[in-house]
Amino acid sequence: MTRSGWRRPFAAALAVGPPLALAVLELFHPHPPQDLFQLDVGTWLVVHYLQLPLMPLAALSVVALVRGASGFVAGLCRAAMFVFAVSYTAFDTAAGVVTGVLLQAAHRTDAPEVWRGPVMAIWEHPVLGGSRDMAPLLAVVGAVAWLVGSVAAAVAVRRAGSPWAPVFLLVVSGLGLTVFRTHAWPGGPVSFGACAAAAAWLQWEGVGRAGRRVDDAAGPGGPGS
Repeated sequence: MTRSGWRRPFAAALAVGPPLALAVLELFHPHPPQDLFQLDVGTWLVVHYLQLPLMPLAALSVVALVRGASGFVAGLCRAAMFVFAVSYTAFDTAAGVVTGVLLQAAHRTDAPEVWRGPVMAIWEHPVLGGSRDMAPLLAVVGAVAWLVGSVAAAVAVRRAGSPWAPVFLLVVSGLGLTVFRTHAWPGGPVSFGACAAAAAWLQWEGVGRAGRRVDDAAGPGGPGS
């Protein structure tokens, strides 16, 4: 297989795989109960451990959609997705993993209430917390960055001649985290699922374009004549 031959399936896997895996994973993301100490900690930790690599990989998937593009919009997409990857990974590490580890440790003791203060200090933190009663800064920054990056990607692929369907899907992807204010159901599956669908559409379109170029080259007067 030529270098360009193996690059195409790798690019398709990079563009579609991470957001698709993340969309499926978020279906299992527990919604925090009113009393955080009633949380299903085992599922919570598994989901958040898997999110740590998948969040930045999903951002890279969106960047892959504007690969080769230049100009302000493409640059804005790359910058916004970098901000998303950094802020959301930090947010998930603190509000997700650290909170889950502390809850797990609390449940293994005879006096879990002793741990409530440290757990809630993180959970209700204005920058890195996860409480539904507030909008932690890292989560807000991440959601806005995902929105900006997705819309910028939509503009870039439209300018490159792509049809409206993947453009619309990218806009839906951008809005999911912001509108639903959660990366659990429904926000995460909507955002990352729409992103995966847009990426798959664009990859399929790219294969079709490559095939048409080959057919044109092999036609009358072409190299294959």
